[in-house]
Amino acid sequence: MAVQPEGSPCWADAMFADVEAAKSFYGDVLGWTFAETSAEFGDYTQAFVDGRAVAAVVPPMPGQEGTSQWCLYLAAADAAATAARIRENGGELLMEPMRVGDFGTMCLARDPGGVVFGLWQAGTHEGFGVTAEPGAYCWAEVFTREPEKSDAFFPAVFPYRSRELEGEMDFRVYDLGERSVLGRMRMTDDFPPEMPPYVNVYFSVADCDEAVARATARGGVLRFGPMDTPFGRFAAISDPQGANFSVIDLARTTGELPRTAAAD
Repeated sequence: MAVQPEGSPCWADAMFADVEAAKSFYGDVLGWTFAETSAEFGDYTQAFVDGRAVAAVVPPMPGQEGTSQWCLYLAAADAAATAARIRENGGELLMEPMRVGDFGTMCLARDPGGVVFGLWQAGTHEGFGVTAEPGAYCWAEVFTREPEKSDAFFPAVFPYRSRELEGEMDFRVYDLGERSVLGRMRMTDDFPPEMPPYVNVYFSVADCDEAVARATARGGVLRFGPMDTPFGRFAAISDPQGANFSVIDLARTTGELPRTAAAD
């Protein structure tokens, strides 16, 4: 795939204390295969579907041990310039832009409401080799208890247009041009108070119920669903090491798409 426009979700990875267990789990649930581990780059290991890169797993660096979580990377044409906008708009840099060999430049940041995400300025590694196919990334949503902070921050840092979905949920969509690239959902009291805000990453599957069955059989925890929606049948899962993600069958849609209104 070509280099993505500024602000496009372009990559996802997660740190796991037990990388081999993570490889076994996601290999079974999502059909991933894995490249050889690269000791030169901290044992960073890419995952593939039919030979195309879809994500990566990596052990934690010293001092970063803790609950595993998926990190979504947003494309940046100039990581340093985007990092400056993050600071200017109340965000925090957890890792300054850092060149990763010839692969590209990465940066880790946190929005004013506590949501962690990454930047990726592509080099030889342009990001996802495929999206919206079984086993591959297809969507993500910012889950936050302070939506007004995220709604001010992300469209200021990236060229997003914000739209509000009509309905009972406090949910917005961030668009790049005519393409919706990211959702934002308010965390309600249904979420445990100890759960921090995060970006929920969705992976496409051929059969949502089958993916849930495989995940729970391997020690994953079903958090929500499966549920039919106009966007597909989806479920929210925590893997055995605590990383949250969702699976969705994009072909199984039910009902009409909700209407949206341009936000202020």
